Amino acid sequence: MDKTVSPDAISTILSNPSPDSSSDIPEIVVQVLDLKLTGNRYMFNASDGKKRLKAILPSNLSSEVISGNIQNKGLIRLLDYALNEIPTKSEKYLIVTKCEVVSPALEMEIKIEVKSDESGIIFKPKQEDEVKKDGPGIVLKPKQEMVAKSAAQILRDQNGNMAPAARLAMTRRVHPLVSLNPYQGNWTIKVRVTSKGNMRTYKNVRGEGCVFNVELTDEDGTQIQATMFNEAARKFYDRFQLGKVYYISRGTLRVANKQFKTVQNDYEMNLNENSEVEEAVNETAFIPQTKFNFVPIDELGRYVNGTELVDIIGVVQNVSPTMSIRRKSNNEMVPKRDITVADETKRTVTVSLWNELATNVGQELLDNADKSPIVAIKSLKVGDFQGISLSTLGRSTVLVNPDLPEAKKLKSWYESEGKGTSMASIGSGLGSLAKSGARSMYSDRVSLTHITSNPSLGDEKPVFFSIKAYISLIKPDQAMWYRACKTCNKKVTDALGSGYWCEGCQKNDEECSLRYIMVARVCDGSGEAWISIFNEEAERIIGCSADELNELKSQLGDDNSYQMKLKEVTWVPHLLRVSVAQQEYNNEKRQRVTVRAVAPVDFAAESKFLLEEISKKVSHQNA
Repeated sequence: MDKTVSPDAISTILSNPSPDSSSDIPEIVVQVLDLKLTGNRYMFNASDGKKRLKAILPSNLSSEVISGNIQNKGLIRLLDYALNEIPTKSEKYLIVTKCEVVSPALEMEIKIEVKSDESGIIFKPKQEDEVKKDGPGIVLKPKQEMVAKSAAQILRDQNGNMAPAARLAMTRRVHPLVSLNPYQGNWTIKVRVTSKGNMRTYKNVRGEGCVFNVELTDEDGTQIQATMFNEAARKFYDRFQLGKVYYISRGTLRVANKQFKTVQNDYEMNLNENSEVEEAVNETAFIPQTKFNFVPIDELGRYVNGTELVDIIGVVQNVSPTMSIRRKSNNEMVPKRDITVADETKRTVTVSLWNELATNVGQELLDNADKSPIVAIKSLKVGDFQGISLSTLGRSTVLVNPDLPEAKKLKSWYESEGKGTSMASIGSGLGSLAKSGARSMYSDRVSLTHITSNPSLGDEKPVFFSIKAYISLIKPDQAMWYRACKTCNKKVTDALGSGYWCEGCQKNDEECSLRYIMVARVCDGSGEAWISIFNEEAERIIGCSADELNELKSQLGDDNSYQMKLKEVTWVPHLLRVSVAQQEYNNEKRQRVTVRAVAPVDFAAESKFLLEEISKKVSHQNA
């Protein structure tokens, strides 16, 4: 039997726009038509051969399209859905929250001829009390009686003497997080608190206030961040307990600020003092526990000083005593404790625990340090201290010896191999690079043409970019260095009699050092540009100090070692962190590009970056 759509599938959806549960949904198979990417979600027309309905696949199902499972002109079976009204649109949209693929792309669109009797009435499968006929060709659907109830009412019904199943059938359905959008009015969700931040205070032009966040996870593993301010924060801070399950209603959604969001969701939730939050008792196994997306320690480099937070899992190697740090913003003393963790990449990283995590979890780790406990930490900020370091935030979660497959695998590796393996710090050798700005080699990569074709870049203040380029020319006859004070590195002049005079240190010195100050031409696939390079960065490019290069230059003979050295370093690829600023010369503004950091090309990381860029371009072209 050929695979095809369910008869009158669209009418079935329209007559039951909000099923109470997946078990209430009959067999609904539709054809996917006009599938396209809109923003970061895929939209399509759901067709039953007679009618069409505009539909949306939430972002968590995008991978099904990218992998080729869901295809244009293919068939899918709806397992759960919601029909939402959007005020700015004249049509209802079908939100597909769960589905399964029935068939890949068919050769053509399914079209079913509509048959009618002499009076023009459309024949439909008989469903008791479902449709009424009112004249030729007109189909009327009865108004569905839905009792909109809040989270508090649902809990009262469940805990009362009435049969919970019967009462819940009359209430508004519990919505999956993936189906929510800012245009919905009434909804109730059932979620577990998988992360809870500290209460924070703030001060702005409107006065002082307080705020805290929680991360919520539903039974499908979908997450959303909820924020509460002032009265709502004080009302719900003690009520929300990490790991417990709640019914929540009367909240609002808005598009998530990508700079601050901590979970993979297009929206974020706001709860006010009128929102309802009720604990769902006896639901310990219903909602997933904290969801992690672990990043191996040797891949932390690309996240340094970025806005994206990371999760890690590792074996604790060292735990420091608690120390008190004075906070610059309010002069308050806060506790801090550093731990060193390692993973199967044979790299270590320092994690700074702050506030209660330092005093509570940190003390537990110190007491059990000799047992090499496993820690899983969620929502860490990646900084550039000592090259690469991690730091907890108010929303961070630390689990000690968690019951996770990754933890068991890591423990087994450490006991059998890792314990006797030499570990290297992930930040080793990167400290000076990070301080110079080599912290975003991938997050803001541009071509040279992007810089040179925009002469106004850096007009008001310097702007920073990352480029991958080749050194194509270093002029050997340029003044490549200056004489510098060995104490402060500032320029020195010949002193009276002998030695060198430093204006900065106000003293004579018998010796000085040479420091690079040079220009070079670089190129990439788009074009070329002249760049200024200073001492530390030039040493990494040339491979020797200015003093050593000066010795080569002073050597006599036909074999000019100086020029050979400069020639050796050309046509070698580098990752460069550069600043672009405007410099005035002879009353004319010119663009000056200065190298702030140099790093060798990590071909594995570079390949991942290029694959991501290709994927973005393909998605954009298909939109």
